[in-house]
Amino acid sequence: MERIVIKVGSHVLTEEGTIARERLKALVELIAELQQAGKQVILVSSGAVAAGYTQLPLGRESVAERQALAAIGQPYLLKLYQTEFAHFGVLSAQVLLSADDFDSRRRTAHARNAVEKLLEHGVVPIVNENDVVATEELVFGDNDRLSAHVAHYFGADLLVILSDIDGYYDRDPHRYEDARLRKVVRELRGDELDAECLPHDRFATGGIVTKLQAADFLMKRGGRMFLASGFDLSDARSYLLEGVHRGGTLFETES
Repeated sequence: MERIVIKVGSHVLTEEGTIARERLKALVELIAELQQAGKQVILVSSGAVAAGYTQLPLGRESVAERQALAAIGQPYLLKLYQTEFAHFGVLSAQVLLSADDFDSRRRTAHARNAVEKLLEHGVVPIVNENDVVATEELVFGDNDRLSAHVAHYFGADLLVILSDIDGYYDRDPHRYEDARLRKVVRELRGDELDAECLPHDRFATGGIVTKLQAADFLMKRGGRMFLASGFDLSDARSYLLEGVHRGGTLFETES
């Protein structure tokens, strides 16, 4: 049975300071369709801090403030997912992880065993960054690298990242009208992976750089990643359900 990890970014889940409910509903519907097609799905969801801000508009400058918002937002976000999944008769469960958990074979094994049992019973594990105790990932990554670890260590056939970026271009499409989408990427250069991270630029950290790092992590271990828009799921649906690569970028090494 094919196993897919889907990671959704906070830019997709929130809009103008609130949860983008229609996009969340569309994501849940896609996952339900994938289950009906006989696929197992693990969801890695960002958005805990943003979800918390919709309930209590604290400042977001300090780590402590962001941790507090995450503590509020994690159960709220899970409740929204559970409500939407219930419309399809699907159970979902929260799994809190941080990158540090994968440094311990014992913790990784425990987490993998729990996820295996959930999938065995048709439950969708919703992996959230444990933001309250994981400080680095509150600033860098937006769960991209975490999702790559989940895909690798939990035996997924494919990682799908749904983002505000609809694929990997040969140059920044926000700045250059002639930017071209790279539909398949077999190898990533060092300068692509080590680009400067500019927090105010969504095309950097929380943007394309950490997604390329996630893809590189998987490709070096024989894995695959598909990057597509989370605003319009037509490319993801086409690729995952129809096997047709219309848009988005597939990262994989030569077979």
